[in-house]
Amino acid sequence: MKVEITPERIERGKYLAENVAQCIDCHSTRDWSKFSGPLVPGTEGKGGEVFDRKFGFPGNYYAPNITPAHLKDWSDGEIFRAITSGVSRDGHALFPIMPYPSFGKMDREDIYSIIAYVRSLTPIENTPPQSVSDFPMNVIIHTIPAPPNFSPRPPVSDSVNYGKYLVNAASCAECHTPAKMGQIIEEKMFSGGRYFEMPDGTVISKNITPDKETGIGGWTQEDFIARFKAFENKDIYPAQGLKPGDFNTVMPWSNYANMSDEDLAAIYAYLRTVKPISNKVEKVFIRNQ
Repeated sequence: MKVEITPERIERGKYLAENVAQCIDCHSTRDWSKFSGPLVPGTEGKGGEVFDRKFGFPGNYYAPNITPAHLKDWSDGEIFRAITSGVSRDGHALFPIMPYPSFGKMDREDIYSIIAYVRSLTPIENTPPQSVSDFPMNVIIHTIPAPPNFSPRPPVSDSVNYGKYLVNAASCAECHTPAKMGQIIEEKMFSGGRYFEMPDGTVISKNITPDKETGIGGWTQEDFIARFKAFENKDIYPAQGLKPGDFNTVMPWSNYANMSDEDLAAIYAYLRTVKPISNKVEKVFIRNQ
């Protein structure tokens, strides 16, 4: 496989990797002293973010370096296989903290665009630690990778299916669904309640099903888009950062805020069609005592 690098693909890949699929969010350094952990400029793709036991994962998982400094010897096919099937260059299985089951349902052309963009990143020399799975995940992990099942990107005019495509690409369910052993519980999809430990407390994801009492059933499309666009202005991050005990979140608002209104509207349209689940998240943030 050889991906042709074109300006159009790089532009599309940048939009997907930075604002939808959040590749750059996980594979860069986030400044947790500021609200929602905005990216530290100059760290794009260097890797090193850790997803470990305190987040409920069955081991310690480190985001690898995806700049050309690390991927220069990888073929396009090897990158493609890792993103869409969960198999690394040397053949070992990847833990799906990188949601390759979701990426494997995307349009091939969108994956090519992500590869083109990743190839265009500034090379950064950095070697994060190797990821390690606890028992029994160190055995189970070998059963998780699977062949991709690609689907064409629906036309924007088909708002519900296009929104479903974007929700899959953005892996919204990964954070907004309770999980066991790091794997989401399918019957509770989008109902919120997943815990994420932060330095000063624990943040709990919100219910985004259309349940009117506990979800977003009472939100209008305008409400939904405005919630994201409120974080489009980087000036929302005070220069002095957060004080100890201040509310914080793992939700990368500043990245999602740069999605187009059209794409956010499509996501809203799809979420309105999912099964309403009554699950009231009493507290969004629990401060450490």
